[in-house]
Amino acid sequence: MNKNFAFGCEKDQHPAALTKVMDSCKIAVENIYLLVIVTLLSVLQNVFFVQKIERECNNPHSHASAFERVSCANRNCMDTYPTFLAVMWCAGVCLSQTPAAFAGIIYLLVRQKYFIGYLGQTSQSTPGFLFGKRIISFLCLMCIVGILNHLLGSYFGQNYKEHMETITGAASALLLIP
Repeated sequence: MNKNFAFGCEKDQHPAALTKVMDSCKIAVENIYLLVIVTLLSVLQNVFFVQKIERECNNPHSHASAFERVSCANRNCMDTYPTFLAVMWCAGVCLSQTPAAFAGIIYLLVRQKYFIGYLGQTSQSTPGFLFGKRIISFLCLMCIVGILNHLLGSYFGQNYKEHMETITGAASALLLIP
């Protein structure tokens, strides 16, 4: 084995090549901090949901219907959780992290509203459910646009990423309209 060979570069070129790789990794990591923060907040929210179930389960005065509502609300939230994470990360990496993270924060707030609404009457959870679907649809659209932009850039040399980031940034503010 040649000791002068590392990462496909000669020993003299190694520091420069390594620096280039490190710089590209640094840029990639800088572009995901907001997504990481939203992901960690969603984990904390899941912990809240689980604690709520444990409290209902350990409460001797709890009615079966109250426990059933909490359990069902948690199950419904967990059913959509993988989809939310997948589309938020795809939208953030493929197009722009800021609108994706903003939509993620709004989704977490809506999911909280859905969970709390489900603990009351089931009809109180409907607005949260519908709003959550709208946010997931927005994130899916961001994914599709990001992938299409990548394909256009790869095959036709057209890159519309800056235009798409501007449009999605403006459109993410529209998510606040009920």
